[in-house]
Amino acid sequence: AIRYLSKRRQERVGLIGDWLRRQRFDLVLLQEIWSEQDYTDLVARLGSCYPFSHYFRSGVIGSGLCVFSRFPILDTLLYQYSLNGYPYMLQHGDWFCGKSVGLLLMGGLTAVLPPSSHQLHAEYCREKDGYLPHRLVQAWELAQFIRHTSKAADVVLLGGDLNMHPQDVGIRLLRGCTGLRDAFAEAAHFEGCEDGCTLIPKNCFTIKTELLPFPQGIRIDYILYKAVSSFTVQCEELRTTTGTAPGMDIPFSDHEAVMATLHIQRQGQAVGDSLGTTVPTLADVVTEAQAEVGVGLRAAQRQRYSTGRMAVLALLLLLLQAVAALGALVGLGTEQPFPKLSFSLLAFFAVGILLLATGLHLFHTMEVKMLQGTEEQLRMVLRVLQEQ
Repeated sequence: AIRYLSKRRQERVGLIGDWLRRQRFDLVLLQEIWSEQDYTDLVARLGSCYPFSHYFRSGVIGSGLCVFSRFPILDTLLYQYSLNGYPYMLQHGDWFCGKSVGLLLMGGLTAVLPPSSHQLHAEYCREKDGYLPHRLVQAWELAQFIRHTSKAADVVLLGGDLNMHPQDVGIRLLRGCTGLRDAFAEAAHFEGCEDGCTLIPKNCFTIKTELLPFPQGIRIDYILYKAVSSFTVQCEELRTTTGTAPGMDIPFSDHEAVMATLHIQRQGQAVGDSLGTTVPTLADVVTEAQAEVGVGLRAAQRQRYSTGRMAVLALLLLLLQAVAALGALVGLGTEQPFPKLSFSLLAFFAVGILLLATGLHLFHTMEVKMLQGTEEQLRMVLRVLQEQ
């Protein structure tokens, strides 16, 4: 559906392909390329400029994540987050997209290991953010994924739409646990939208009402990096696009592109993995994250109870109907005709409610377990940090 509902999709895919061919980046991370046909068109358009590419398949409608590289791609891995929003929130659709992080092992001058995140769950409403616990679980899983998969790497790159402001607890948790550095904050030279904003009101594809509290826009797309072994990484330049595509009346996307020039250099002594913040500060971040996850856990438990009760009531209604039907069959109440049509409609309604409530109860049961697991992990990490 997204393939056909996206405004001027084919035109924009073509513009993106032509622009990438002219820019000739070493590594390109693209998101929300929902149609695999669009990926195929990009491969054909980019040709020999990017001889190596990979499309990650995930979710009901596809992960929409693909990578183009001038360096050989040696191996890939896709990890889908355990929580991805709610399947009944059809107007948002995050659950159907299969939010995930893709891992690439690349060859070249250095062994670069770049996880490319297919955006964490969208915020939608900052004042009443019902998805914050899910986004924190995703940020925690992303941090753990990076920590456990980057031990043999020389350099780690993380690029993507993380749907979080720089000071949000999820970003502070991710950076604090992994030691990733923000290219915008580290860049020796910056050129682009003010404050590095990547979602700006003047973009014709953005929803203007969501940006009313932020007249200049927001920065939710990131390039994060760190050196793990005997390498150093410095961000020499960071740029963003600033509106419409060159010579066109439309932008490439609803988000501005982020481009970083990183200087990677080998040094003599190996550098070990480290946390991104001091232990006391990280402990505060973990405490804040744990509290937010706890709020989400209690909400999920209430939803599980409500859907379970609904399923039980629907089952009782079916049992009452069965008793009434059995009574009619053995001759009880024969003085009046049995209302088959009304009885059948009520039975179909009860069965529908039972199936829906049971499905939602199972979903919220899984949600409770995932939130409980993350809360326990955060509690364990907090205990270790406090002991240090």
